[in-house]
Amino acid sequence: VQLQAFGGGLVQDGGSLRLSCAASGRTFNRHTLAWFRQAPGKEREFVAYITWGGYSIYADYSVKGRFTISRDNAKNTVSLQMNSLKPEDTAVYYCAGSAILTKDANGYTYWGQGTLVTVSS
Repeated sequence: VQLQAFGGGLVQDGGSLRLSCAASGRTFNRHTLAWFRQAPGKEREFVAYITWGGYSIYADYSVKGRFTISRDNAKNTVSLQMNSLKPEDTAVYYCAGSAILTKDANGYTYWGQGTLVTVSS
């Protein structure tokens, strides 16, 4: 079972990026798929998750309204559209899969390798 995240890169303040994560080895149609991020020197934090039915929850900070999570069950992928990026969004972004609904990273069994997003001021 493998999750592979891609789409990170360097973008200027106010720019946009779209992250994608492809799953292989099993189907995640009945799993919650999520994005977490970890900034240098900080703990990994929840960004957003989406249920197999398309219901989404976002972190209780400034990403709501700027980030949009989506999934394609047929393609076994989850994406994160990030708009109006800020320097404080700089982090390694990880996709993850869980059999339960949770914002807690400990509840996620499957993890991608991470993709670096750098927002320059």
